[in-house]
Amino acid sequence: MAIPLRKSAWIVAGLVLAGAAAWWAFRAQPVAVDMAAVERGTLEVTVSDDARTRIRDVYTVSAPVAGTVQRTPGHVGDQVVAGETIVGVVRPAAPALLDIRSRREAQASLAAAGAAVRLAEAQYREAETALELARAEAARNEELSRRSIVSDRSLQEARGGVTQAEARLASAAASVEMRRRERESAQARLDDPESVTSNGNGGCCITVESPVNGEILTIHHESEAVVAAGTPLVEIGDPTELEVVAELLSADAVRVPSDADARIEGWGGPPLEARVRRVEPTGFTKVSALGIEEQRVRTILDLLAPPEDRPGLGHGYRVTARITIERHEDALLVPLGALFRQGADWAVFVADAENKAALRTVDVGARDARNAVVLSGLSEGEQVIMHPSDRIAEGVEIMRR
Repeated sequence: MAIPLRKSAWIVAGLVLAGAAAWWAFRAQPVAVDMAAVERGTLEVTVSDDARTRIRDVYTVSAPVAGTVQRTPGHVGDQVVAGETIVGVVRPAAPALLDIRSRREAQASLAAAGAAVRLAEAQYREAETALELARAEAARNEELSRRSIVSDRSLQEARGGVTQAEARLASAAASVEMRRRERESAQARLDDPESVTSNGNGGCCITVESPVNGEILTIHHESEAVVAAGTPLVEIGDPTELEVVAELLSADAVRVPSDADARIEGWGGPPLEARVRRVEPTGFTKVSALGIEEQRVRTILDLLAPPEDRPGLGHGYRVTARITIERHEDALLVPLGALFRQGADWAVFVADAENKAALRTVDVGARDARNAVVLSGLSEGEQVIMHPSDRIAEGVEIMRR
């Protein structure tokens, strides 16, 4: 039976619509992606690590003698003035007590010293008498010489005798003084130790003054204590003269140029400008928190910011040092999130004029945490696909998310 013409037209239209719907349903849909532009800018390559501040010159004041250090008169943070502020008071240690044998030896030495003094005094009196006789003989020869009774030779001999007698008297006087001092030395060994170290008016103690202007940083002995000579008492420094010490991995330290610029962060305020002063030539082994042995190198940085720009920052504070090892001005930059490995090369997907992904091999140079310098393969303004998934391939239609 023949189908009416109108009904045939509706059947054809339905088939066309069904085919169009099937094509729309099964055709490849554009993949939504994030894009970023290739732009020019400045790229800095930095190394960073934990660091600490320290005063450039810290002076350790020590006990000059063995004894008892009294309670420290100052407190940590007190201002001190060079040559004026007393930072320590030391009472010298009392002499050791003598045992019976040593005391007898000391008493015998004192008796011998007393006898030596008496002998020297007798020799002095003898020399004094000899000088008087020599002077009298010289005076008599002077008178006889005026009468031409004695020769000039006799007169000269008499005068020489006076000179010799005066010299012997001076020698005897010096001998007396020496023997008396020896007797005092022998007596000192027998003196009571308490009488040696204290005279009742506080004059026994030695005061230690600050060698520089600054602040007290550390007090090693706050309370009274017995100390040996050379024992540290306090540490003093100028808190305005701060530097930063960073312990870098040796692989990073070799890349740090001299006078490299740096920033000090994480101290509780805005970043501070700094500059590398010295990378020490020797390293040391340090165990990390994970128990891994690492070779570290101390790197010293000078703070360029004035003290008023870093209020509250003091000695031994923890900071983060970020050192610039490379700086590229007006460089063509591509985000690291767009790069991936294509064999041995770096590659990106570029959005072309038809909104399709195009695979592009690129050469990159220095990188930081966000961007890489493009050496070849990309042009300024091109759009690259960020973090391409496995759905992105050459010629795949894309759309901006």
